Amino acid sequence: MNPLFANMPTSIFTRMSGLATELGAINLGQGFPDFGWPEDVVARAAEALLAESNQYAPMRGLPVLREAVADHYRRHQGLEIGSEHVTVTSGATEAIAAAISALVSPGDEVLLFQPLYDAYVPLVLRAGGVPRFIRLTPPDWRITAEALAAAFTPRIRLVILNTPHNPTSRMFADDELRLLAEYCIRNDAIALTDEVWEHVVFDGRRHVPLAALPGMAERTVKIGSAGKIFSLTGWKIGWIVAPPSLGEPIAKAHQFLTFATAPNLQTAAAFGLGKEDGYFTAMRAALAEARDFLAAGLSDAGFACLDAEGTYFMCIDLEASGVAADDATFCDRAVREAGVAALPLSEFYAEAPVNHVVRLCFAKKRETLETGIERLRAAKRLFAR
Repeated sequence: MNPLFANMPTSIFTRMSGLATELGAINLGQGFPDFGWPEDVVARAAEALLAESNQYAPMRGLPVLREAVADHYRRHQGLEIGSEHVTVTSGATEAIAAAISALVSPGDEVLLFQPLYDAYVPLVLRAGGVPRFIRLTPPDWRITAEALAAAFTPRIRLVILNTPHNPTSRMFADDELRLLAEYCIRNDAIALTDEVWEHVVFDGRRHVPLAALPGMAERTVKIGSAGKIFSLTGWKIGWIVAPPSLGEPIAKAHQFLTFATAPNLQTAAAFGLGKEDGYFTAMRAALAEARDFLAAGLSDAGFACLDAEGTYFMCIDLEASGVAADDATFCDRAVREAGVAALPLSEFYAEAPVNHVVRLCFAKKRETLETGIERLRAAKRLFAR
């Protein structure tokens, strides 16, 4: 067996969700919404399933979805792209896997920002790449010139940036994005931008794609997700947007991973991407209301909440909350003894973890959050000093 996967532990998402199910706990750990998906998009998928093709879709995606993705980004983000820049994938993780497989050769170095999505490192290693890390730390999680200067080497082939950032809920500022772009251009590196949370941003903030910065369009592979935009995570509809010089080899990798994606779901995603701006505004408002409710309840319970600028996650700082435990210990006792599942942020680091921060998902119904707050209050009492 391949030792990379044979020796890999079960992911923290699977472990904590399994414990939540086994113990009947409230699950604020894994990031799936229990409200908020657009019923008309679901209905369009059902209609297409019954009345349209159920055979293989074209390998690079249905033309209607590829054009819808291009139109959507021209309208919402000002990107000058066409359908020839788009490849549809079976979820964003498959898009990441195809991109890394196509762009990384053995010995290439890949720059990653910790904490990070746990798929990045094994996919880089499987391609023969060498991970290099920049460690982000609370409370501001900033990318600095000093960190970039120390991390960049002549062998950096690829930079992977998740923005808005999971698990920290950070939206990187314009100056941080410009700085990263400068380093990519100066070092002739490709940027792989995991932008699945691009519509889940709050408080009047605006998502800026790295590809929109000067000199970056020709060296950026952008990844999006219908599952995140429409709160339909089980659909696993993703896409890459890239110049043909990068997109074509990625599409060749994609054809030997999943080849094609369910056509009815592609049709529905295309329909959803064409929605009026009011849908996206209302979606953000509903999630912001849930965020604010959770933050207020946790603050009342004595937790120190970090800013949640984007995504549907919120972090709490245990150290600042007076909790005398590391994040893994807190989360284990919280699910077993207080009936609420959360995720320790240390699991999102490959090295030198921050171990006093916990991630929670607030894309939940009000009653779920109410119960979760009370159970987290009880969990905090387990560690009273």
